[in-house]
Amino acid sequence: MAVMYLRQVASGVLRRRLQLGYHSLHQTIIASSTNSLTGGTTTTNNNNTLPIAGERIFNYQYGSGGHTWSEWHGDVFPWIFLCGHAVLFLGINASPVLAEDVSIELNSESDTTGPNLTGLRKIEDGSVVSNLHTSKWRVFTDNGRELFSQGKLEDAERLFQAALKEAKEGFGARDPHVASACNNLAELYRIRKTFDKAEPLYLEAINILEESYGPDDIRVGAALHNLGKFYLVQRKLEEARVCYEIKRRVLGENHIDYADTMYHLGTLLHLQGKERDSEALIQDSIRILEEGGQGESTTYIRRLRYLAQLYIKSNRVTDAENIQRKILHMMQLSKGWNSLETIIAAEGLALTLQSVGSLKEAKELLERCLDVRKNILSPDHIQIAVNMLHLARVEMLTSNRLKKTSTSEATAELDSAKDLLDNAIRIAWQVLDKNKKGNHKSYGTSRDARRDGHTALIILLQSLNALGLLEINKAELQESREQETLVGAENALYQGISAFKEYGSLFNSPEVEVEYLSCLRQLSALLTDNSNSGSNQFGRPTLQEAKDEIKHIERQISSNRVRRS
Repeated sequence: MAVMYLRQVASGVLRRRLQLGYHSLHQTIIASSTNSLTGGTTTTNNNNTLPIAGERIFNYQYGSGGHTWSEWHGDVFPWIFLCGHAVLFLGINASPVLAEDVSIELNSESDTTGPNLTGLRKIEDGSVVSNLHTSKWRVFTDNGRELFSQGKLEDAERLFQAALKEAKEGFGARDPHVASACNNLAELYRIRKTFDKAEPLYLEAINILEESYGPDDIRVGAALHNLGKFYLVQRKLEEARVCYEIKRRVLGENHIDYADTMYHLGTLLHLQGKERDSEALIQDSIRILEEGGQGESTTYIRRLRYLAQLYIKSNRVTDAENIQRKILHMMQLSKGWNSLETIIAAEGLALTLQSVGSLKEAKELLERCLDVRKNILSPDHIQIAVNMLHLARVEMLTSNRLKKTSTSEATAELDSAKDLLDNAIRIAWQVLDKNKKGNHKSYGTSRDARRDGHTALIILLQSLNALGLLEINKAELQESREQETLVGAENALYQGISAFKEYGSLFNSPEVEVEYLSCLRQLSALLTDNSNSGSNQFGRPTLQEAKDEIKHIERQISSNRVRRS
């Protein structure tokens, strides 16, 4: 009953907003955007999904044998502070956003910190509300925010609940301060994935703000933004789309955040499979930023990256390459080559060039990226291993081209690739060992270490898999498929299996399982040709054990996909 009631409330809020004349606006947006832009034919590929809207995209694509993995170095959604009488739109932020003290007026974006905070602002009746309850509300809110930022969510929840109670007692049940308190508690529940508790709080905040300021107020738009992001996290795409479209109408085309709303609508349409409409809106968002003098901003570059990913997904590789060249040029001018942002842009371009067979330029870019990384990062940084893996793959592809014309040159490329893979494997092992020992004092925060450990396991599995393939290719160049010439390939793949067994429980994920499965499949193919495959040598899995494990992992991956969908 409670769930049904909640759905009715949510539906009522959105339907009430749509009745204000916005039910056909989506078609108007698409029509006007498509007419003003030149688009190409897109191809839907549901097997490759892009990151959620709002993420900053640094794409590292790895994989072999038809399996790829993309590491999205992304920030979380740009949630909005609900500030009672003022709304502050934030950029991408790595932390969840809580509502500020609604009695404080913010004169500008820089007013959010330090001594720039002004005093109490009068509310609608001309008086400043101050009593025992409002004082408690302020203390509970401040302390709750502090505990929230420290990750002490249970303690923060108790304080946010108390703050909501005191806000109702001190300001009145339908006061905007209560909307802010609802937002804070909803954010906490969102982080804890207690979605059934979060949704009614978001809806309550919207209702209160509508009553206080009217349906077309900017603060209502901000609350709808948060609700839209909440729905998007759960892949409730239609509900999220409605929230964003209402927010767009509330903002109006002349508002500074109009381009942001177009972008969010575009990314949401992409998730709904409406590729051409999505592309048109994102292009429109980029154009608005250019016309507004923000053509060199971080937001502008982030959206260009996302558009490039859309082009890659729809097999418009030339368009993607052109955008990536533009991004790299901008990074070179603004940051220079000794910048991680520049080499990430160069690396993205190199991977696109590799995919279309432009191996020479791809190799030159990756070599330059590797040189820069060695100069600005520690010798055992996981990004260096990533770069080495990319470069090794390009050299393996180059070797494959050369084998028909020059065996010696093809062998030399494989030898160079092997050196790179050996070093990538060494670095990945080091990172994993540091994580296992829990020695993060000089390595970074535990969260960063865990992220790097997860990346290291994926890079280790991919590098060992690539090394196995390299040894097979080398045997083919030598025109030998004897068992002794393939020992190196088997050893590499067995190492991959051992690595998963040792570290999989610490850093397991669907991406890790896919790479482990790739190692198993390649090992199974090798063992099929091995007359001794039925015997267990030195505790290594037999061919049948490998086949059984493949079936188990395939079922697990399939089950995970069903749950996520």
